[in-house]
Amino acid sequence: MTGIVSYGVYVPKYRIKVEEIAKVWKEDPESIKKGLKVNQKSAPGQDEDTATIAVEAARNAIKRQEISGEEIEAIYVGSESHPYAVKPTATIVAEAIKATPNLTAADYEFACKAGTAGIQNCMGLVNSDMAKMGMAIGADVSQGAPGDALEYTAGSGGAAYIIGKEDVIAKIKKTTSYTTDTPDFWRREGERYPRHGGRFTGKPGYFSHVIGATKSLMDKMDTEPNEYDYAVFHQPNGKFPVRAAKKLGFNKKQYQDCLVVNKIGNTYSGSTLIGLASVLDESSPGDKIIATSYGSGAGSDSFHIEVTSKIKEVREKGPKVNYFLEESKYLSYGEYARNKEKVR
Repeated sequence: MTGIVSYGVYVPKYRIKVEEIAKVWKEDPESIKKGLKVNQKSAPGQDEDTATIAVEAARNAIKRQEISGEEIEAIYVGSESHPYAVKPTATIVAEAIKATPNLTAADYEFACKAGTAGIQNCMGLVNSDMAKMGMAIGADVSQGAPGDALEYTAGSGGAAYIIGKEDVIAKIKKTTSYTTDTPDFWRREGERYPRHGGRFTGKPGYFSHVIGATKSLMDKMDTEPNEYDYAVFHQPNGKFPVRAAKKLGFNKKQYQDCLVVNKIGNTYSGSTLIGLASVLDESSPGDKIIATSYGSGAGSDSFHIEVTSKIKEVREKGPKVNYFLEESKYLSYGEYARNKEKVR
């Protein structure tokens, strides 16, 4: 059965609090925290971008299962903040992990679900025996215009997943997708910052697709919410994943362990994958996980995952999500703006 062979996470150590951003724009921080359910977010260092984050996550994934980079025959990096408009991030990752040149590699872009799309592609290659193992990465140094609501949530971070058939720590038994042309969030060529439809991003965007994909998966697996030990959903803020979980019939015990948005914000393509990693860090053999991503524009990918006995020996060999959540250095708005190149 094709599944997750290893995983790795990387989140920059820098943080900026909601209060620090609100002070600059003369807004009420308590009202913002109440509305978004976010207290702070992660931010890149001056020398960090999507490529460096993807490389660190990839190295942590290889370290965790002690895999040689030469065994990776496919690499897909999903992001909406690739450092180059024309030049793949995936080849940078391949070079950094010393992957074989006999591999297929590409960059993906589908708002916040590009990383899970990469997992689906790796599954196809592995299932068809066109690749022994593939690596899918979701990483972003997400963007928010100065003074925009996104500035309070747009964080930085990523996760890498190695997909294969041998030494699987979690089987992926089924995946489904739900996709429509719903323009709730966009950034045209040449624009520095994305724009969004405000409240329009909720019901017709996030909720329609997350619920649609998750229900489709459960229908195909003939499962009910109470049969899952964990439920993981994309985290654009602290409210949406909780509301989606409740609408679908999941309880707090099932979804609370994946919620990291309060501490690091919305890491876009890394969001669902970091949430899944935090669950794998704590899961037990036999646990069932349902994970659903969301990308504006719009679509969701949903996965039925079952943890194997291999998880116990593998997850201790790499840094867990909590390591990155606890390590933090707080920035002033000026330092944050400098690191994000908001001031030029």
